[in-house]
Amino acid sequence: MRHVRAVLWDLDGTILDTEKLWCDAVGDFVVERGGTMTATDRGRLVGATVPEVLHTMLALSGLTPSPPALRDADAWLDRRLASRYADPVPWRPGARAALRTVRAAGLRSALVTNTSRALADIALGAIGTQYFDASVTGDDVAHGKPAPDSYRRGAELLGVPPDECVAIEDSPTGAAAASAAGCGVLVVPCDVPVTAIKYGQVRGSLDHLSISDLQRVPTPATCPFGAPARIRRRHDRTTF
Repeated sequence: MRHVRAVLWDLDGTILDTEKLWCDAVGDFVVERGGTMTATDRGRLVGATVPEVLHTMLALSGLTPSPPALRDADAWLDRRLASRYADPVPWRPGARAALRTVRAAGLRSALVTNTSRALADIALGAIGTQYFDASVTGDDVAHGKPAPDSYRRGAELLGVPPDECVAIEDSPTGAAAASAAGCGVLVVPCDVPVTAIKYGQVRGSLDHLSISDLQRVPTPATCPFGAPARIRRRHDRTTF
């Protein structure tokens, strides 16, 4: 058990089941321009930064990533996703109850996402701003996930050291960012399988998440550097 004062929540694929919206929107863009997108291409989009998504859109469409083309693709994606995010978006299993559990326990919370501020604010309206004390989007940091900037910024806004935070993520990209920031990481896979992470836990869903579950999530500081992963299965969790 360790002292946990805050939870840093990823958005797409963690709280809301919106990763598919991104992949479908990119696929529509590509097909409209005569390109094709494979399942492998879709997998690469999960956890990607907005600039990475835009470059992928243009590359798959056979277009040169010039500044005007990138701006046009960005505007197209914002328009398409804004309308999709405005519709009722399905929650990930257990996410709503987990947010309530964390809030009821008096822990601090921040939303930490690679998604743009405009889309994140729409999502926050759907989720409920009462669950969060702060938010960090892809527009707020120089380098998005897998760089640690956004998680460091989230912890800073909450006034909590990273090693007293647990980040909840769905992708290896997000898990790498949170670990690099010094946070404990709880990974609940969505569209991309995750069977192992260097520091943290992999859990089947957020159903029945408890504060004691969060307290069991290790941080990089609590794991010996370079030590081999030790796996302990407990219900639907795998601990490293």
